Amino acid sequence: MADGDVVFVTGYPVMRARSVCAELLRSDERCLVYLLVRPGGSQSAREALADPVGEDRERIKLIEGSASAIDFGLSGGELESLGRDVTHIHHCAEVTNPGAERKTAERVNVGAAQEALEFARCCGKLRCLVFHSTVHVAGDRSGIVREDELEAGQSFRNVIEETKARAEKLMRSAMASMPIAVVRPATISCDATTGAVDRPDGMYFLVLLALTSSPEWPLRLPGRGEGPLNLVPSDWVARAASAIGRDPRAPGRTFHLVDPRPAAARAVFDLVARASGTRASRGSVPANLARALLRAPGLDRIARTPRAFLDTLLTLTTPVTYDARNADELLNSLGIPACPPFESYVDKLVEHVRKRIPDRGAARKDAPMEIDEPPA
Repeated sequence: MADGDVVFVTGYPVMRARSVCAELLRSDERCLVYLLVRPGGSQSAREALADPVGEDRERIKLIEGSASAIDFGLSGGELESLGRDVTHIHHCAEVTNPGAERKTAERVNVGAAQEALEFARCCGKLRCLVFHSTVHVAGDRSGIVREDELEAGQSFRNVIEETKARAEKLMRSAMASMPIAVVRPATISCDATTGAVDRPDGMYFLVLLALTSSPEWPLRLPGRGEGPLNLVPSDWVARAASAIGRDPRAPGRTFHLVDPRPAAARAVFDLVARASGTRASRGSVPANLARALLRAPGLDRIARTPRAFLDTLLTLTTPVTYDARNADELLNSLGIPACPPFESYVDKLVEHVRKRIPDRGAARKDAPMEIDEPPA
């Protein structure tokens, strides 16, 4: 038994869950954290616990199960014990790869959200279930998107946006009877301190494109790049989400975790090109021609499908502004600093991706590599 908060986190060891775990331990020296890991995954999860270390390890408990299974795949005894002790839940398990199969996205994004609600109903001391969503539930909307809006007639560009929106709808429908807070981060770029990412999606693809492009050809931006490109680092998102989960004002509300002054997509593109040592053209490539960019060496070994990769690049340039009044009010009152600008950590991201690029000679010999989501 802990003498502080007892927090249950799904989705470990993917980056969002790792960041949340580290922040929970850093910000509350009395809390106990339960991490849900896939069956047989305890050893790999322990290996991922490089940080925190030392005494903090004693406050981490690994429990095997599946976020999308009935009752998380836990035994009756485990459910009863956790139900007595858990005070907070961070539901981080998700599929984010735009190339994921619909069946997988629905099982993890929607099915696991339903299981999180069922688990929450078993927790007699629950003070907050934090559902980790995304601003991309807005789909193809443009203009201003507010935190209290979800269904606004938008269309979805991929199955990830659609299933995350369906999952959030479940959570928002249960807010009247349960203490639930929804956090919607913008596009998560990396850890601002280390530059680390654990999945090849989002900004990873753009950096990879810059690093694998021929030095003789200037890099061209897919689309015009005039709209804002809202990027947030995973460690800042974890700090904000952890603070929101502990605050009694949070349940029943939705929070946009965004950069208050996002750079234009063109400026972000230039920053990536400069940090990668690549020339950036002032021109752009229409969407129907952007597919040619996928012929860059090494990309065929990283992108699950060319279409998914292109969709990722074009999604990043949506002309939309995310209003963040709820988040600004609460986080400012708690002394949580604003999101750091992308330019302050772009070099770290580029260096991290550079180290993970497969040898180009090996890329010509080996079979293409597909990226699968970690089992939830």
